[in-house]
Amino acid sequence: MADKNKAKLARLHRVRTLQLGQVQAQEIAAGARVDSESALQSRIAQLAANITPQAEDTGFAASLAAAAYYRDRLHASALAAEKRVEVAAAGLERAREATREARRDQSAIEKLIVRAEAQAALKELRAMEEAPAFRRNRHAPC
Repeated sequence: MADKNKAKLARLHRVRTLQLGQVQAQEIAAGARVDSESALQSRIAQLAANITPQAEDTGFAASLAAAAYYRDRLHASALAAEKRVEVAAAGLERAREATREARRDQSAIEKLIVRAEAQAALKELRAMEEAPAFRRNRHAPC
């Protein structure tokens, strides 16, 4: 019975360790997604800053209209990028919470393994205490 319990706990520990690894990989991917979306958002902001009209710009009205059009498009893209960053950050927070839960599950199994080992050691000690005492004569009769 104890061997079955020990094997079951070992199997559960392997499964929880694998799950923890998978969840950590998902957390890393979510972090990379946040970084990517943040980089895209900053790149869109840089492009919008480059399109702003200059004081010494004496271009045609068509170029001003084109710049206004592209600024408007970049502004819409910036809003969409901001939403994507928020969604990615929320995904990262969910992944972090899943990692915390997986760590809790794994540590719970580890605590059960330690408790089972302690109980087995106590059982062995009690068995040794209850065993009949054998006195051996260490020397041959003199």
